[in-house]
Amino acid sequence: MNPITSTGKVNSKEAKATGGRTVGQSASARGSGSSVRAGRAQVSGWVALVGAGPGDAGLLTVRAAGLIATADLVVAAPWLGERVKHLLKPGATLTDSDAQVQDPKMLIKAARAGQLAVRLFAGDPFMFCQAATDAAVCAKARIPFEVVPGISAATAVPEYAGIPLTSDSAGDVRIIHAGEASRVSPSDGTLVILGAETGPVDLGKMLIAQGWQDSVPFAITWNGTTTDQHTVVGTLGSIAADLKAAGVSLPTADGPAVAVVGEGASAQPTLSWFETKPLFGWRVLVPRTKEQSDEICELLLACGAVPEQVPTIAVEPPRTPQQMERAVKGLVTGRYQWIGFTSVNAVRAIREKFEEYGLDARAFAGVKVAAVGEQTAGALREFGIMPDLVPEGQQSAEGLADAWPAYDDVLDPINRVLLPRADIATEGLLTRLTELGWEAEDVIAYRTVRAAPPPAPVREAIKGGGFDAVLFTSSSTVRNLIGIAGKPHAVTVIAVIGPQTAKTAAEFGLRVDVVADKPSVRALVEGLAAHGAALRDDAMEAGEPVRKPSERRRGARRRIR
Repeated sequence: MNPITSTGKVNSKEAKATGGRTVGQSASARGSGSSVRAGRAQVSGWVALVGAGPGDAGLLTVRAAGLIATADLVVAAPWLGERVKHLLKPGATLTDSDAQVQDPKMLIKAARAGQLAVRLFAGDPFMFCQAATDAAVCAKARIPFEVVPGISAATAVPEYAGIPLTSDSAGDVRIIHAGEASRVSPSDGTLVILGAETGPVDLGKMLIAQGWQDSVPFAITWNGTTTDQHTVVGTLGSIAADLKAAGVSLPTADGPAVAVVGEGASAQPTLSWFETKPLFGWRVLVPRTKEQSDEICELLLACGAVPEQVPTIAVEPPRTPQQMERAVKGLVTGRYQWIGFTSVNAVRAIREKFEEYGLDARAFAGVKVAAVGEQTAGALREFGIMPDLVPEGQQSAEGLADAWPAYDDVLDPINRVLLPRADIATEGLLTRLTELGWEAEDVIAYRTVRAAPPPAPVREAIKGGGFDAVLFTSSSTVRNLIGIAGKPHAVTVIAVIGPQTAKTAAEFGLRVDVVADKPSVRALVEGLAAHGAALRDDAMEAGEPVRKPSERRRGARRRIR
């Protein structure tokens, strides 16, 4: 609710909820010191005109994200709406702004109905946007409004490209739209041109015609701050040849572009930090469920990749739950000396059963806990359990068996071990524990079934080379992915978590490019990143454009059009 009351006073509780300030007073309200005329009905809703930044979702301000999350109505261009839809509260309406470009009546109507209406603008709402017009309409209608600044493409895109706009010797910066280029006189400062996708070659010609030297550095960046970003650097006189050498096909452009004219543009090859990430723009397939792939996706994003999850298995409860019920009872009553977890799914299955019975981690008191590896150990720590045993070497059932202590009838009061596992798990660990003198009881905690095939476009991308890399974290992910989606294309980089997974991949005819030096997802991503960096270095040493693996297949030459 808007914290401005009908008497013009501020409701302290509501003001606190909105950051301690009165939001969206109209121009007349600010001038008179009263938010609503006497006798006029109170407007409980309000309008927020919000800058969404240039493209990178991480550049959305905290204030902008908070308003989007509480909005009843969000009006945005389709590409902006796609970026923020995950922030919307249940029941919120997301409307395409294309049909509302010149008509803010929808915002007014929502505010008068007591709603918070958010209008999103690319970049900053008061720079080359119509937010000022919308604000004037709100003021005239006496609708409270707020303007939330956004990071402008004029500064963010050059920074993501590695182009400084000022220096110790040059502090003059001019920002124009491409349509004004034919009227800009020469300057020693920096010229930033928005809307440069309309024709970079023509921009160069227009500036030269205005008296700019053809040797002045010129850089143009498409789709700035996103993983589709691409920068070409040259001079005003050479930009046509530079675009051709970079494999860019014109005249029309694919995505928004920002051009920079001035000495700062020449620093781009040295200061480029975003486009030079080792996996920049790589579309990487992660054949795991979302719950299992959060860590690996975060690591990939940090390397500049675009991860895409495709579940290859689905986890379901056991067909007969009685075994699990007896196992949980045994843990509580002290039946077991040890419990060994060989997967995150096993931890999740036990935890869910505990919560079903109203139990928590305290029920593990007196029981020693073993985890097959760091990921499983991490899942236990989230549950409040510190594992007593995690193998330092090979993080597998075999590695866990090698690290497991033998039963000692003096030191160990109980000789039983509980092994909650999948229905398809092997019995190797069970056999080894028996040899060590333990009485091991394996219980089916969950079933793994092959997931449904992914959508047709994803299957076509897998088989047609649309993915730059696939990360396999187990032999089962290899078998299941090929089973539900087909064999990855020959240009796709295949990265695997260990020798056994590499062997399975080779059995299916896949060329393995990367094997992690230790069985962890971090090592797997680091290995892929090192491979990507090596490919980039080789291309640069050969004087060739840096291309992603998917761009090396026939017919995949870069085209910006």
